[in-house]
Amino acid sequence: MKALIVLAKAAIAFVWFVLIFNIFHPFPGKAAIALYIMTAFLFIMHGLQMLIFIGAFGDKINMSKWEKWSILVFGIFALLDIRRKHMS
Repeated sequence: MKALIVLAKAAIAFVWFVLIFNIFHPFPGKAAIALYIMTAFLFIMHGLQMLIFIGAFGDKINMSKWEKWSILVFGIFALLDIRRKHMS
């Protein structure tokens, strides 16, 4: 399970790389617009996940700052990793 989480985090990191690369060097045509929309959507969704999780469990689980911010970057895969680490 840990190997799959690491693989999924690597895939999400690659997606973030492409999305951020598109901000500084836009892809041609309508691809750039679609990637801008995906960037905003991913940022908002992961931000909501982070706020909801920290709001619900922030005082019950002792998480490092990186674990809190990793939810913003990796989303559900960070939550699965936190669950594996703190709730096993």
